[in-house]
Amino acid sequence: MFAALVFCTFASLPSPQEPPPAPPARGLQLDNGTIFTGTNQLWRGPLCARYDRIDHTAGNARAPVIDLDSAFVVPGLQDAHGHLLGLGTALAEVDLVGTTSFAEVVARAAAKAAALPPGEWVLGRGWDQNDWPDTAMPHHRALSAAIPDHPVWLVRVDGHAGLANRAALSAAGITRDTRAAAGGEVLFDADGEPTGVLVDQAMDAIQLPSLTPAQLRERLLAAHDACLRHGLTCVHDAGVSRAVLDTMLALHAEGRWQLRTYVLLDANERELIERGVWQTGDARIVVRAVKAYADGALGSRGAVLLEPYRDRPAWKGLLLNTRAGIQELAQRCADHGMQLCVHAIGDAANRAVLDAYEAVECDGLFAERRFRIEHAQVVAEADFARFDALGVLPSMQPTHLTSDMPWAPARLGPERTARAYAWRRFLRLGVVVPFGSDFPVESVDPRRGIYAAVTTRRLDGGEELRPEQRLSREEALRGFTLHAAIAMFAEQKLGTIEVGKFADFTVFDRDLRTCPEADILQAKVLLTVIGGQVVYDGRGR
Repeated sequence: MFAALVFCTFASLPSPQEPPPAPPARGLQLDNGTIFTGTNQLWRGPLCARYDRIDHTAGNARAPVIDLDSAFVVPGLQDAHGHLLGLGTALAEVDLVGTTSFAEVVARAAAKAAALPPGEWVLGRGWDQNDWPDTAMPHHRALSAAIPDHPVWLVRVDGHAGLANRAALSAAGITRDTRAAAGGEVLFDADGEPTGVLVDQAMDAIQLPSLTPAQLRERLLAAHDACLRHGLTCVHDAGVSRAVLDTMLALHAEGRWQLRTYVLLDANERELIERGVWQTGDARIVVRAVKAYADGALGSRGAVLLEPYRDRPAWKGLLLNTRAGIQELAQRCADHGMQLCVHAIGDAANRAVLDAYEAVECDGLFAERRFRIEHAQVVAEADFARFDALGVLPSMQPTHLTSDMPWAPARLGPERTARAYAWRRFLRLGVVVPFGSDFPVESVDPRRGIYAAVTTRRLDGGEELRPEQRLSREEALRGFTLHAAIAMFAEQKLGTIEVGKFADFTVFDRDLRTCPEADILQAKVLLTVIGGQVVYDGRGR
């Protein structure tokens, strides 16, 4: 099922004739580490890198030797679903994550507005009404009163809804007579006036100023550095535009892009999709996949369900793409050797994507394409086995369970909750389950995902949700290493510590397999190593 497809390699864009860069003459030797290889084999002796590959000896006599003093080494951690530009943007804008009331949201936005010239946009992200005393969607009144001289656009934590103030609504031409296009929703109050909340496709009405090339670079580098600090050696970047890819390639050509990046192109980048698969000469950036959407998010009731929401009768969510549309894209990806990865959260959306995948014509070799469903959050009983039968990978995010647990049962009811966040059930079927975070929807910190997968509890403890889905520490680590590598066709190069694979390691100050559960969250990243080079050193911090 997991035989790799052959693909052509280019040194970089836009100059594919340029020869691949020669590997730098470097090496590395890690002594006295506690090593989790991710395989059934123990590693004996020092862990060495000869140039960019794992070996039993270092690349040269002057290679750095680091005494780990029993620190814990794992194969380089991956995040199989993140958004690098989204993370960099979140770091640059008003941070609304963790706000405990709408008043706090307004206060943070107002503080930002006070530092800006009148008329400049105030942008933020991260609010979640489910964390407030009043869990209803917010109304713009208080926000508009506090910030009358700036358009304000505050995106919900899941990225599938946003709140505009009066100035932003006016700029977008949204009135009581506005009706959202298919796949979107404009919320109105009892008087028929827009509340300012726009869901999914309705968000497109807000036209924000374009980022400058300098801002793109700054934000991508900020996200890049945050990933390295948190021990990530590779990210599957979901929904990449040509502008973002060009910027990333320029940074790579300058020697400033060290993070391995598996690019999931935006589904609208038709020309890039039809070009097919390629990578930089050093395989640091690989373009082989496409990201699309089937539905919205559960928190904003945009996920599409087979039966109505328990807490909103007669409402089943928002379908962002038809089965026919998904099928056409899936066929186009298959025809050009590209992997399709479709966001599907509700059970109806997951079924629509599986149906579309099943209709793809590819000479009986569909499983070799390793098409993915991103999130696979709520799955109908009859559809679990279809993932295995079709060879579809459910790319999942353990922290979605722990973030959603205070309110998900109210949305779904007990029967559907028992079919949600089911990573162990997939594993028991023999299905590969790559793990990620969906940052900036969730934290970029992989420790939180590991903790969520092995405890099914929130960071502050408390009761579990879906405890029967708990994984062992080793299973959770494989989700962020080997299974993520399989999801990008790289299991021969990444995902385990074996001679000949890329020398990518994440080093923690304690053994994540044996430390108390709460200590997983306290583990310190000591080193992030990519291709035999230390790209982050946290030992003295």
